[in-house]
Amino acid sequence: MLKWALIFFVVSLVAALFGFTGIAAGAAAVAKILFYIAVALFVLFLVLGLFAAGTLR
Repeated sequence: MLKWALIFFVVSLVAALFGFTGIAAGAAAVAKILFYIAVALFVLFLVLGLFAAGTLR
């Protein structure tokens, strides 16, 4: 998912470079949402992994 966020970020940069501001803003918004979802899933799986390993008991 982080890979897709990076792809949308690059698309938004290229679109902004060529002056397509609407497309750039849309791609940047999608990239931001995907990035936050990826971070939230990372934190969730990190906590679950620590509970499964027994380090937070």
